[in-house]
Amino acid sequence: MSAQHATHANGAHDAHGHDDHHHDAGPHSTFSGYMTGFVLSIILTAIPFWLVMAKVIADRNTAVLVLGGFAVIQILVHMVFFLHMNGKIEGGWTLLSTIFTVVFVAIAIAGTLWVMFHMNANMMPEHPTPTPPTHEAPGHSTP
Repeated sequence: MSAQHATHANGAHDAHGHDDHHHDAGPHSTFSGYMTGFVLSIILTAIPFWLVMAKVIADRNTAVLVLGGFAVIQILVHMVFFLHMNGKIEGGWTLLSTIFTVVFVAIAIAGTLWVMFHMNANMMPEHPTPTPPTHEAPGHSTP
């Protein structure tokens, strides 16, 4: 009997003949978990839609902040209920890589906006507006 066969004979398989390699295969969500995520997604879509359509928030900056807040909450709901991201899966590496990606994208967007703002402010000098020349009727000359 070879060493490989001896390993299999000594219990590398469970009672059903499956290898015991995937202890951390990730959570398997239940129907109620998916429905909770679905209902939260519907609510987090309907409330901002109503806020905009009913013109509840008059100030544009406040509306952008409120709608952005709802968007961030909805992203978190999708990540938890549909992508099953938490600190336990794969030893927390999935969550850590997601946090790294979010931070990297935020730095890239902030840096791009900063550069664009300063280029607009510093590279575009104010030019005086030239006055349009006045045209005189042909044949009439002034001495």
